[in-house]
Amino acid sequence: MDSLETYRQIIEMMLSAYTHVRYAYGEIQNETIFDHAADRYLVMSVGWDKAQRIHGALIHIDIIDGKVWIQRDGTEHGIANDLVAAGIPKDRIVLGFHAPEVRPYTEFAVA
Repeated sequence: MDSLETYRQIIEMMLSAYTHVRYAYGEIQNETIFDHAADRYLVMSVGWDKAQRIHGALIHIDIIDGKVWIQRDGTEHGIANDLVAAGIPKDRIVLGFHAPEVRPYTEFAVA
């Protein structure tokens, strides 16, 4: 199977698991958004915490030029290592939420 298609399947599987996460507070749900044409994958947190509206990306991943770009990671443990454990090599994952000058000091791809 094509590695790009494998990456897509792994990302969708990982992000779909976040729709089952239940928050300890508020009426908040996670929902996935998969844009296959543009290779964009998101988990959005949507709901209410008392009188405060909750609406934002928990996780945002793009596939750009064959690499997996983690644009936003609002998880407690970090999704990058989960992606590695599922079979995506570290040199194919870019921590896009880090500034370009910081990326060489991570264990992941720089771009």
